[in-house]
Amino acid sequence: MMSSHQDDDDFRGEADIRDIISDVVQASKLTAKQRGSSIKPSIENLASLSYDKGILPADLDQLVDLITTPSFLDQASLGSIVRNLYPATTVSDDVIIRVIGCLGHGKLKPSLALQGSLLKWLVMVYHIIQKQATLSRSYSVLFNLLDTAAIRTQLCHLLALITRRRHVRPFRIQALLSLSRQTGNDPALTGLLRVFKDYYPEIIVGEATRGKASAFKHPDPQWRERLDEIQRAHAKRRMERTERPLDAFRVARKRTNGKGSSLVPEVHTSHATENSVTLEEIENVEGFVKKLETIELPNQLIAVLGDPLLQKLLVLRPQSEAHQRASNWLTSYGQDLMIDDASARSGDIFEMLKAYVSNTKTFPRVFLAFFSEFLKIWNGHDSQVLILDILSYIPILNFQELSVGIFEPLEARILDDTVNSQLLLLKFFTALLQRWTFFLASTDQRSAQTSATIADLITHVNDLCLTLVQTSPSTSTHSGILDFYEQTAVIASDRKLATHTRIIIPPSPLVYIIHFGSSPTTMSRLCAILARYKEGFQQASRSEYAAEYINEFNGFLMDICNCLWRSRAFNHTDTNSHGCLVPEELIQDLTSYIDRLNMGGSLSTLFSLSYSPLLGLSAISYFREWENGELERGTGELDSRHAGPVTRTSLKTFANNSGLSISWDEYRLGVLSYLEKEGMDGVGRLMFNTMTNLIKKRSSMELTTST
Repeated sequence: MMSSHQDDDDFRGEADIRDIISDVVQASKLTAKQRGSSIKPSIENLASLSYDKGILPADLDQLVDLITTPSFLDQASLGSIVRNLYPATTVSDDVIIRVIGCLGHGKLKPSLALQGSLLKWLVMVYHIIQKQATLSRSYSVLFNLLDTAAIRTQLCHLLALITRRRHVRPFRIQALLSLSRQTGNDPALTGLLRVFKDYYPEIIVGEATRGKASAFKHPDPQWRERLDEIQRAHAKRRMERTERPLDAFRVARKRTNGKGSSLVPEVHTSHATENSVTLEEIENVEGFVKKLETIELPNQLIAVLGDPLLQKLLVLRPQSEAHQRASNWLTSYGQDLMIDDASARSGDIFEMLKAYVSNTKTFPRVFLAFFSEFLKIWNGHDSQVLILDILSYIPILNFQELSVGIFEPLEARILDDTVNSQLLLLKFFTALLQRWTFFLASTDQRSAQTSATIADLITHVNDLCLTLVQTSPSTSTHSGILDFYEQTAVIASDRKLATHTRIIIPPSPLVYIIHFGSSPTTMSRLCAILARYKEGFQQASRSEYAAEYINEFNGFLMDICNCLWRSRAFNHTDTNSHGCLVPEELIQDLTSYIDRLNMGGSLSTLFSLSYSPLLGLSAISYFREWENGELERGTGELDSRHAGPVTRTSLKTFANNSGLSISWDEYRLGVLSYLEKEGMDGVGRLMFNTMTNLIKKRSSMELTTST
């Protein structure tokens, strides 16, 4: 209902602004005396609605026509319209052409003050122009208007935005130099000359650009922020993205409102020749691909950290010299951090490094050296999330090297004797192992170092998980631990991945502590993990693992099956069973206690499907559904429900009293199916993988039911 009201409000708002525009357009055709009423309230309402909702393309076309063609509206009203011309979507090339066409001198042209406002508006909406090539094609028209002093400042700013190498020609350079001398080195012209100098530094005389120059900052940052808000709100209302994504096939430029880091330089190529191609000239993917082999490298290659286009170039056309130059810069920066205050200067560089590793999916050796030094002085808090994200891209190297250089210093800085710090580290190791898994899946090369490194990492994290599960036995902690072991289970069970490393099982105490946790979902996830491990061991050669190692894992399976399926919890006599590591003396004490309670069940049955604190509710819920289904089919009469918990004996009694019959195996298989339906299929997966006779029983029952 609220959504419907919101849509109605939006439609009313759009209708209101159209009505007001229509009124203003009609009023513009009449003189002030002929109108009969003041136009000022309509202009104020138009400005207010435009500021609140923005202007749609059709309305923008009307308003630009109104501004750029002769009318009887006063200059104050026209100026107010231009100041509040907030496009709700992109700006079409037709609008741009009409604005450019109205510039210059003539009776039918808008006033020079209004032309200046329109040029300023073009600068402010440049990033949302639908086809920016339209402005580029109009370069000659715009350049020839530079002798008009009233609009020169805005015109130079616009030209600075659209200038490319092909626009910088000797006759234009001479014209700029001449005009600059005539105007006493106008700051706007000097600023434009500096843009020209970026392309041809050897042509322009140095003295011509040494005067005071315009910085070409954004004319109105608050206006830009409001425009961004309007466009985001419009996109949300229409449930579609109308703002264009950042173009990854153009060099990155800092926003002109002064924001952004100056730490890493932008891409600039000043040593190019007339026939060369620079990154600054690339404007789309077609141009990038076509000129890939002839693109000149920029002056400072460390710009690769912040420029996606340069990153693509070095990935597709790698050069050792380029990487060495970038490495030298980063090494020098790291040395500066060691001397200076790290926290005060490091934030920007980590944003750059994160963008680099996430875009290129590479982690150069120099990054490793940089972080090995930086972690020695890091306080463990500043840019913490960024640093952990970056380090999760570390490649598979010698574990001892990684441990000494990265892992040990990182743990020393982050761990503060709290569970949260331990969970943060665990999340990092999980992300790292996941990225290593992606790498292994994409390569056929096998390496003894790779196998050892992954095994050592899992063994290292085993200790962290064991510490966590004992200090914080909560469901959220168990969930974080299982996130890690779900990743190790993928490696263990996948035929291709398993060839790269050994299967490293979780510590025995950890498995049993989580098994006796407080969440059925957690138990299901644990069972699914163990089932995948079992699949991995079945695929592997038994000669690869010691008998004691296999028996330890088989003990997990036997003990969990004894608890859930066989009603033999804590049994020590079965083959491979460990009694869940509960001492015999404690089992005897617990057995005596349960017997004194006269509950009708023994200690060994209290963790079965029917009695389990975690699965008991699901078990009796399944049985209630089965009862209802049987009654609907009219197979018996039900004077009273089964009180539960369901046991082998109680089922026989229930069948005699109600005429509804279900075997003990049918009931338990039904509970497994019910758990699977509820999203907890891990329990059934482990039971079927461990006790192969269950698969035959289920197939037999399904066949009987269908006949």
